[in-house]
Amino acid sequence: MTEKAPFSLAGRNPDVLTCIANLSNDEVFTPPELANQMLDGLAEAWAGSNNGASIWASSSVTFLDPFTKSGVFLREITKRLVAGLASEIPNLEDRVDHILTRQVYGIGITELTTLLARRSVYCSKWATRTKERPHSVARSFTRDWGNIWFERTEHTWVSGRCKFCKAAEAGYERSGDLETHAYAFLHTDDVSARMVELFGEDMKFDVIIGNPPYQLGSDGGTRDVPIYQHFVEQAKRLEPRFLTMVIPARWMAGGLGLSEFRSGMLGDRRMRALVDFHDASNAFPGIDIAGGACYFLWDQEYSGDCAVTTRLDGREHGPFPRDLGEFDVFVRDYRAVAILRKVLSRSEPSIIDILSADKEFGFTSNFRGFHEVQADDDVAIYYTDSGKRLVGYIDRSEITKSANLIDTWKVMISSAYGERGSYPYRILAKPMIAPSPSVCTQTYLFFSVPTAEAAASLESYLGTRFLRFLVSLRKITQHATRSTYTWVPQQSWDRTWTDDELYAQYGITDDEVVFIESMIRPMEAAEVPRNA
Repeated sequence: MTEKAPFSLAGRNPDVLTCIANLSNDEVFTPPELANQMLDGLAEAWAGSNNGASIWASSSVTFLDPFTKSGVFLREITKRLVAGLASEIPNLEDRVDHILTRQVYGIGITELTTLLARRSVYCSKWATRTKERPHSVARSFTRDWGNIWFERTEHTWVSGRCKFCKAAEAGYERSGDLETHAYAFLHTDDVSARMVELFGEDMKFDVIIGNPPYQLGSDGGTRDVPIYQHFVEQAKRLEPRFLTMVIPARWMAGGLGLSEFRSGMLGDRRMRALVDFHDASNAFPGIDIAGGACYFLWDQEYSGDCAVTTRLDGREHGPFPRDLGEFDVFVRDYRAVAILRKVLSRSEPSIIDILSADKEFGFTSNFRGFHEVQADDDVAIYYTDSGKRLVGYIDRSEITKSANLIDTWKVMISSAYGERGSYPYRILAKPMIAPSPSVCTQTYLFFSVPTAEAAASLESYLGTRFLRFLVSLRKITQHATRSTYTWVPQQSWDRTWTDDELYAQYGITDDEVVFIESMIRPMEAAEVPRNA
């Protein structure tokens, strides 16, 4: 074995792991550059907690990637250990063998990606080295899979759902030639015992690192259900010294079923560092993940503020020490915190007190049980079709939910509006006034007020950059749910509201105005709906 042969692949241009197409947006391959950024942060934290010692110079530190795909984390860790342990284990072949057999471990998520990971780490899909299989850079493995385990795992169905990951039986009960997506790391009642079962000894991992699967399709495939939070929680149960993962960022302010996870993450003082990519393509070139992506470093022995770095519009802000638990959601841009504090310090009633619930009148977005010509006792119903705002008519007697709101003036706003590209964003769709009496489908949320004058005042308020900036702090994807308006204070509905008046009212400084207006663009005139 020569000094260069086993690792010559890493020096080639291009790196093969930068050339692999992603299989899907929920199982995204990690670019080597991003993996190394995470490892740099880990090494810095280790040195800070160990009197400057290098983690790569320790022959006893163990690493686990419990959802390895390309093997990039294990490969980059191995490369660093090979360099760092040169003094302690001078012989290269002995050094490599020790690292691969005693320090780096992985759990594959599919058969294909497991073979890829073994090829990346062992230079062979078989970890054992024999006369017939001479390519593995490890020499003392007695099992072909080495320390990168994979076996087909089945879901445990209880009343149509998996006991462990909540996958729907209708979508994930599969024949033997299809992947089950029943991830071994999750499908256990005792993850510590599961590690012993997989690796054959009482494993205690110093570092858990990786990029977990992001989501599972739900019944019928109409929406996806996040799953990455379960991997984070399971990893914490193993009590590593350090945990670092890259995951979607929508947990910070939204996401289906993520409220408890968000509360736990924001309240966990062991979160040592957080790097937030508003545009996920800056972390994963060519990949669009709604809400962006982030990676974090969790330190079992740390307690304090989190060092937050924000990567936004090609610029890096931070790191800045942040109390992640200051608010019930995470305010991603540190520059917004001082402005929000000023607004909340006045303890004014929130505008959500006059905001409708989702599907307030019970009509789904695809409801079409109305007619086009108005008859006696008909009520206007506002809806959209193919992106157009339209109005039809429905008999008052057919409105059985929230009938007390029919005879109010309403300022309606679409519950979904998204943008791509660079700031400034508009954040919200254009509002529109619906005279009394009126109702709407689930397409819209609406604010209820008693008069046309109040509706016009409220419409002007929704058009201000100030209001849309406050909404933006809680709106992480295209969906503007009721809760995204939580931090917007009510006003008196007796005037046309302007940003200048609101900036003065809340003591917004000139620099803060510049910041707000760099993030939020003006609102164009509202679109008037037409008859179907």
